[in-house]
Amino acid sequence: MPASESDQPFVPVPVRHRIAAPTSAEAPAQIARDTAGDRRGMGRLAWARLAFGVFFAINLGFHFSPDYAARFALDATRAANAAGQPQWLGAWVAAVLDAMRGVGMNAALAAMFGLEALLTVSLLTGWGLAVLGWVGLGYELLLWSTIGGLGGPYTAGATDPGTAIVYALGFALVLLLRAWDGASWAGPVRRRPTAVRVRLGFWLFGLLWAFDAWCKWQPGFREQVGTLMAGAQIGQPGWVAGWIGAFAALERAVGAQPFGLLVALAETAIAAGLLLAPWLPAAWTRLALLGGFVYSLLLWSTAEGFGGPYGPGFTGNRGDVLGTAIVYAVLFGFLLAARPWLAETAPRDTSDAGG
Repeated sequence: MPASESDQPFVPVPVRHRIAAPTSAEAPAQIARDTAGDRRGMGRLAWARLAFGVFFAINLGFHFSPDYAARFALDATRAANAAGQPQWLGAWVAAVLDAMRGVGMNAALAAMFGLEALLTVSLLTGWGLAVLGWVGLGYELLLWSTIGGLGGPYTAGATDPGTAIVYALGFALVLLLRAWDGASWAGPVRRRPTAVRVRLGFWLFGLLWAFDAWCKWQPGFREQVGTLMAGAQIGQPGWVAGWIGAFAALERAVGAQPFGLLVALAETAIAAGLLLAPWLPAAWTRLALLGGFVYSLLLWSTAEGFGGPYGPGFTGNRGDVLGTAIVYAVLFGFLLAARPWLAETAPRDTSDAGG
């Protein structure tokens, strides 16, 4: 005979899993607040996605230059065969270029530009992004492994893993955080991302920053930080060169080693804030995100020289794009919008579970 409910042993629920359910009087107001909070968060994700789309559109303009098309194969070959690059990378790039020549280099480049235009429209409108986000992720990884040279060679003085991998991470965050759901023209908000997806986004970005920080801890970086700052001024307009020169003067005043140490510590703190975000107090996580956002803008305007210098068919960044650190800033925008959903017990918008 089955035991009655009163005979069942009492199993305590861990405190961290207890969620006080609202009373019948409080439930409608609580649901309304949760729904409004989710919609605000998804709206902020949409703004971050729009910023990403604007940068993608600017890069598309650079790529439409005949000079970029004319130099694509040469730049990809040089990036793959530079001193310090693995031998297999040269073989991979050669195979990709042979395939492009097989269909016609002009036709292959036209297809690439057409795909970039489609991705730009998708980012700006949210249309088809649930599928095209995967296409963008794969496309950026292809660029990173060809004209981006995997961000290498990773010799003394290397500072980061390259540009296209950051754009690839941008598409990964769009997919993880369902950033298309916040656009009114893409349909109503259906479902905000789960805590697992949000945490994965933080960890992926944190790993990228951890690699950046590792590069900054290498002696080669600290020994060449002054040279890198001076190189960023070459070919720049006077006001940009002057702005970078102010930080170069600061570096000379404090010394290359202490200045490089400050940079390494700052990037380590940002990486730690991202990787430990699920367990940090909300105020600390927000501080890490805002600090990373400001630091990225500072990095873009100094070491990257606002992505310049700019000329026919080229920019200061490999792959001829607006910049690397400016995209870091956009990714911080994605995570700032998603930060309230880090907790497993965060309220969910249950008004429409479909989609």
